[in-house]
Amino acid sequence: MRGYKIFSGTANLEFSKKISKYLSLPLSEATIKRFSDGEINVQIRESVRGKDVFVIQPTCAPANVNLMELLIVSDALRRSSANSITAVVPYFGYARQDRKAAPRVPITAKLVANMMQTAGVNRVVTMDLHAGQIQGFFDVPVDNLYGSIVFVDFLKAQNLKNPIIASPDVGGVARARSFAKKLNLDMVIVDKRREEANKSEVMNVIGDVKDKDVILIDDMIDTAGTIVKAATAFKERGATSVMAFCTHAVLSGIAYENIANPALDKLIVTDTIPLKDGANTDKIKILSVAPLFGEVIRRVYHDESVNSLFI
Repeated sequence: MRGYKIFSGTANLEFSKKISKYLSLPLSEATIKRFSDGEINVQIRESVRGKDVFVIQPTCAPANVNLMELLIVSDALRRSSANSITAVVPYFGYARQDRKAAPRVPITAKLVANMMQTAGVNRVVTMDLHAGQIQGFFDVPVDNLYGSIVFVDFLKAQNLKNPIIASPDVGGVARARSFAKKLNLDMVIVDKRREEANKSEVMNVIGDVKDKDVILIDDMIDTAGTIVKAATAFKERGATSVMAFCTHAVLSGIAYENIANPALDKLIVTDTIPLKDGANTDKIKILSVAPLFGEVIRRVYHDESVNSLFI
């Protein structure tokens, strides 16, 4: 067998260690430092010639730094004669800029895809892309995993009396419907109008939530404004409780203040993005998807099916 190795960037080292533990394979050595002007300096400390290499690095905040780190590590591995380079990107930054939503704006998700391929990436493993079509921005295979696999198991264990699935906006209906289908539950939708970036206004709730335990489903939670306004709308319409399931805990700006709002009873996220040190996490439950990524890495290396994990 040609063998494989796993490397970690600095964005979420604890996550990488969990994958390493699952695979019973130590993280390979690489030195990642900064020059005095902030430029990134990388040196691979062991031979990767002929090896299949997996680089674990979410491109979360600071997105530009973490993205450049991923690109530079990939370039170093390519120049070190690695057989293949798989970028394991639990959270894919810039995914929200996936189309021209206004005149004279970039499609940054496509730009990032081009940059990763130029750096030498042969395959991408990520989770809950903000827009599924981003897979088509790459000319290499992209495995887009689903965080619902851990959410469903957790939710079943809660034994809620009268649960109903909710989408916080029209764009997330397909995601929420898929989740509802897995649990054989009904669904409601929040119809909202966004006036500007990171600000939203709840307009209407499509469906009945009176005396229901509402389960909000989204791919990410950023400032938490949308989630909290949706939760408030549900409570005003008679919901018993509101629990939000969001794969990526971006949690920027005043997110933690918003989460403290009593309208939201609980927030469940995964560990694709590390939470800020010292942040108040009393209402936040973290579920690890590191074992799932570890299993996908094993299957990719052994040329086994990844899709069968989610059937």
